[in-house]
Amino acid sequence: MDPGYPAGDIAPIAILMDELRSEDVQLRLNAIHSLPTIALALGPERARDELVPFLQDSVDDEDEVLLALAEELGRNFEEYIGGGEYAHHLLGPLENLSAVEETLVRDKAAESITKVAAVLSQAQIEEYYIPLLKRLSSGEWFTSRTSAAALYPPVYAKVSPAIQEDLRKGYAAIGSDDTPMVRRAAAKWLGPLVKNFSKQHVLSDGLPIYRRLQSDDQDSVRLLTVEGLITIAQQMSPGEVKEQLLKQIRHSIADKSWRVRYMAAQHFNELAEAVGVELVREELIGQYVQLLKDNEAEVRTAAAGQIPGFSKLLDKEVILARIVPCVRDLSQDNSQHVRAALANQISGLAPLLGKDSTTEHLLPLFLHLLKDEFPEVRLNIISKLETVNGVIGIELLSESLLPAIVELAEDKSWRVRQAIIEYIPLLANQLGKPFFDEQLGNLCMSWLGDTVFSIREAATVNLKKLTEVFGVEWSKVAIVPKVMGMGQHPNYLYRMTTVQAITVIAPSLTLEIIRNDILEPLLALAKDAIPNIRFNVAKSLEVLAATFSKAPDGLDLVQNKIVPVLEAMKNDSDADVRYFAARALQKGIGASA
Repeated sequence: MDPGYPAGDIAPIAILMDELRSEDVQLRLNAIHSLPTIALALGPERARDELVPFLQDSVDDEDEVLLALAEELGRNFEEYIGGGEYAHHLLGPLENLSAVEETLVRDKAAESITKVAAVLSQAQIEEYYIPLLKRLSSGEWFTSRTSAAALYPPVYAKVSPAIQEDLRKGYAAIGSDDTPMVRRAAAKWLGPLVKNFSKQHVLSDGLPIYRRLQSDDQDSVRLLTVEGLITIAQQMSPGEVKEQLLKQIRHSIADKSWRVRYMAAQHFNELAEAVGVELVREELIGQYVQLLKDNEAEVRTAAAGQIPGFSKLLDKEVILARIVPCVRDLSQDNSQHVRAALANQISGLAPLLGKDSTTEHLLPLFLHLLKDEFPEVRLNIISKLETVNGVIGIELLSESLLPAIVELAEDKSWRVRQAIIEYIPLLANQLGKPFFDEQLGNLCMSWLGDTVFSIREAATVNLKKLTEVFGVEWSKVAIVPKVMGMGQHPNYLYRMTTVQAITVIAPSLTLEIIRNDILEPLLALAKDAIPNIRFNVAKSLEVLAATFSKAPDGLDLVQNKIVPVLEAMKNDSDADVRYFAARALQKGIGASA
């Protein structure tokens, strides 16, 4: 759209009307996305008087188009109709969109109304927004009443006390609506609304609404009250929580629906912090243990994710007496997802328990989880070893856990060996260079001679990652001599591994190391008796040429050393060697020319 129409020109609105009547949905969508341009062309006054009323009548369309309209009106659209003092004009079309059947459109419309409310003055809110809210709250269809719930929190703090009282009554009516969908919305938005209540109104109005929703016969409503419970508890003293909310806390945690218990488990740390230390010790420890032992794996998984956070609120003796036995049970859980969640969090207990208790109680569990058949469990344990290392020290860690890692590294199942290889760079990063060289260096090199190709391949990638962790100088001393030494091995598989390892590692190394330590032995392998090795040398030379020929020194090395060998290989007796030599000259050398 050209924004340069003369003020009196009707063209923009006419074109928009035509496009919105088009049978092509994409054309209608494009028209909606061009609304800001059309509004600019019309000018603020005509945008208010013609465009907005037209949009108000344009709600009979595909959901996709309505969603785009709801979104567009919330993108500071008031700037195109004269600024904040006229923003209330946008409430009309958005009100209509808030009552449509499609949930996504209603949610987006409510979100846009909230954005518009942010720029409205108190007078505008009381004159235009509050009547809209009342109309939606008492709408005949549940769709409008559902949308209304989201619209109470944004304006509650901006209106007079008398209107605030009306809003509290209106919200209470939504909270006891006949339709479960409306009650769900009331439960969802109760927390944000109660945050704006004074202490007195939390007790007189917020609590009754919460209690009504918390005892709802629909679990889809009850599960959404957990966040409201936390917000209400945050605004009360510990004594008031104990007196007013303890019964509801117990009900939520022991709810007959696993979905409600899952929500309680997922938000347990927030709840514990909101109710205060005294109630945690008196009441919540038992409730938490109950969740850790729940019948449903999903609930145990959510509860396991809260272990370190909740344990921070407890004394060490209590953790050892109440939490650690549950952790022990969870490490043997039938569900791999529970064990994975536990493995991800268990290391967080180490700083709370200290060196001796960690060694006695947690290390055996680490060892057990490290041997788990499910890869995610093993990964979660290895990825969090740094925390444990900080508590018990590297010596103790290596004495206890390293034998298990070495055992897995030599497991008869190649998939287990492969999984451990993939974790080695992570371990190396956490344990440091000296420890790695002493304990794991030889292990990493031994994988290069594994009987399974996938292991040898993973081992070469592992060496590249280790080079990135410890640096090129370390690689020059620790990796390169051993890799190049395998190039002299009588077994051709070892010689092949040397070539493949160079191909993978070379881009991470410096030109100096390539020139001094790698190139001559590699070029010697170009004359190997095995064709497979010769054509892999050609592939490796292609990588070297492409990587190092961008610098003048590198280009010189490529032209003088690599090109003559590749030219000779083009005349090889084996067709594959000739092909890869030609390709290396074309791609590796051609790219640098």
